[in-house]
Amino acid sequence: MHGKHGRGHLRRIFGLGDKRERGGPWGFRRRFFESGEVRIALLSLIEDAPKHGYELMKDLEARSGGVYKASAGTVYPNLQLLEDRGLVRADVPEYGKRVFTITDEGRAELEKNREQIGRIWNRADDWGDWSDAMSPGAMEVWGPGMKLVRSAFRAAASGDEERVEKVRRILGKAAAEIEKLKE
Repeated sequence: MHGKHGRGHLRRIFGLGDKRERGGPWGFRRRFFESGEVRIALLSLIEDAPKHGYELMKDLEARSGGVYKASAGTVYPNLQLLEDRGLVRADVPEYGKRVFTITDEGRAELEKNREQIGRIWNRADDWGDWSDAMSPGAMEVWGPGMKLVRSAFRAAASGDEERVEKVRRILGKAAAEIEKLKE
């Protein structure tokens, strides 16, 4: 038994998703987008409003909390493919940047893929929740933080309720003190 919440509870806390959503031995995805997902994500962003490629690159970055940085080599070929399939239309206004607008065929494609789009943006939100953990300052405390976590797990491993409660209180106090630093 894995306690009252089970392993799934910890996976959700750490934003690791279910088994279909993860890769690698520790549950972390190797890539932000899987095959075909960039295309559908771009289409869903264009549905909101017509956009040019650079705006879409920035939107993808913003939706992931800065964790995923789209490259021109990823975005523009996918936009061309969407245009070739008739899912978007590219117009060149006066200022010269190609602006992509969704077509009726593109809207129909999105309707067929609403569930997949929801999963993509939910995952982006989960990654975004961890974006602070990738900052230079945060990287400085990863080692001590992991040492604290390892020590807490070892101390609580026996399952002794009194010891587990003591570890919980210590961690709660530490978290409260650290939260005060943000003020």
